[in-house]
Amino acid sequence: MDEKTQAEQLIVCGGCNAKIGPGNLAEILKKLPTSKHDKNLLVGYESTDDAAVYQIDRNTALIQTLDFFPSMVNDPYLFGKIAAANALSDIFAMGGDVLTALNIVCFPENMDVKILERILKGGAEKVSEAGGILAGGHSIHDRLPKYGLSVMGRVAPDKILKNNTVADGDVLILTKPLGVGIVTTSYGAGEASEAAFNQAVASMTTLNKYAADIIRQYSVSSCTDVTGFGLAGHLSEMLHGEFKAQLTAENIPMIPEAYNYAEEFLITAGGQRNRNYLKGKIRFDLDDYALEEIVFDPQTSGGLLVSVPASVAPKLLQELNTLELQSAIIGHVTKKASTDDVEIIVN
Repeated sequence: MDEKTQAEQLIVCGGCNAKIGPGNLAEILKKLPTSKHDKNLLVGYESTDDAAVYQIDRNTALIQTLDFFPSMVNDPYLFGKIAAANALSDIFAMGGDVLTALNIVCFPENMDVKILERILKGGAEKVSEAGGILAGGHSIHDRLPKYGLSVMGRVAPDKILKNNTVADGDVLILTKPLGVGIVTTSYGAGEASEAAFNQAVASMTTLNKYAADIIRQYSVSSCTDVTGFGLAGHLSEMLHGEFKAQLTAENIPMIPEAYNYAEEFLITAGGQRNRNYLKGKIRFDLDDYALEEIVFDPQTSGGLLVSVPASVAPKLLQELNTLELQSAIIGHVTKKASTDDVEIIVN
């Protein structure tokens, strides 16, 4: 089998659509033994944040994260770029800068190694673009190719951006359009246009570094990146049962054709896992099934979701829009009554 034919077999249920669903993951994590207390561990797995943060001195904390998955595209070079951009994103979501990265590689014994070379080339280019150093890695044989990175970053302890520190009255800004999961799944089934696919690829290969560099100049309450749990899932983590978010449907940025595909029930398995987990926590005041699927759709290398004081939101959005990423103010946050199960309202 030639390299081109093998590359075409890369597409599986890939990207962040391959993540374990939020419900199952929460149950697994609850059963883990409690780690010994260490005052220098500023952020651990118990917070459902984007990465671990460990303070090493008064002025410096290290951010540690990893991410890898099977491919959602049939171009090995693009796969490498997308997977790397996705893994690097957690560092930017936490307010940090990338220091080093290590390759994580799973690759079949009978597949042309030139495919792996192209995957690694794409990944290395993104690490370099992020300002980091590719310092090594680990590889094993596996039935399906999988790729990602373990990444270390640096942040000042007082500059850490967490995903669970929203404030009453905050405005929510999303920096990239939704729908890449639906588009790539539809494309793999031969149902999506080249234009929609190219728009999804452009979004997935864009580092969140550029948006983060702007965001860090402002007063930010909370920040996360939108990946496998979709907009609704990651927003729910930000609200952590104490706050409520009101989203304006017409302001939610999306790849236009993703909405059309969702109308035709071209949807993702990951989106259904997200929907099932969040039922009861989210209410749609519009009768719009396609919009619901967009909100639940797993994103690969999705945008940053930022919660900021209302006073700074317009200026921040103006600066973000110079990046031409399709950033938008999508809603606002208020305190939630303890008796109210609904955390997210879309209208």
